[in-house]
Amino acid sequence: MNNTLRDVWVYLAANPLAGLTVTLVAYQIGLWLHERCGRTPLVNPVLIAVLVLIALLTASGIEYRTYFEGAQFVHFLLGPATVALAVPLYNQINQVRRSLGALAVALLTGSVTAAGSAVALGWLLGASEKTLLSLAPKSVTSPIAMGVSEQLGGLPSLTAVFVMLSGIVGAALGTWTLNLVRVKDWRARGLGMGVAAHGIGTARALQVNEVAGAFSGLAMGLNGLATAVLLPLLWRLFS
Repeated sequence: MNNTLRDVWVYLAANPLAGLTVTLVAYQIGLWLHERCGRTPLVNPVLIAVLVLIALLTASGIEYRTYFEGAQFVHFLLGPATVALAVPLYNQINQVRRSLGALAVALLTGSVTAAGSAVALGWLLGASEKTLLSLAPKSVTSPIAMGVSEQLGGLPSLTAVFVMLSGIVGAALGTWTLNLVRVKDWRARGLGMGVAAHGIGTARALQVNEVAGAFSGLAMGLNGLATAVLLPLLWRLFS
């Protein structure tokens, strides 16, 4: 009986569908805990899912590459999900047009502040040059951030970790921070979440308010573009 169970486990561990199933189950656990805790942003379902997956892969000894063979389908769906953010944006297109001037100023300021504050804090704590370069694009979505990091000479894998942490922290604390500084305009709140916490922050903004979600999705995309263009130029200018 023990041999049979072991054979079944070995088969499932090597089967690409296992990675997909485990990912979905882990997220459902995170979502269940999020609901049970009254949807508090501190119990972020993405964070819970990541912790569950780390614990499972560590305990089972399954290599990340093996796991990702199945989980990459979820990774593929990030593209269509990002494109789908255009729907709430289209619904709020009139507000976007009325806010173009303020949007441009806020976006440029937010992009520079997000990268500059991260690098400054890392420098004060004695981080190495490679770590600083990996940290600079941490507020944009993973594919863009990793590409910018590689172009600057950083470590893309380390950048991916910083991106994930930025998104989770932003989603967990962003609403409370905006309440603390008394930002009440949903456009400004969404813009702040999108610039600081990219996709995970945008998902949180959409849960709170449709206008905030639309502006957060727009900010996430434009911040990625601005960072990809400006950060290499600024690095060459000051290096």
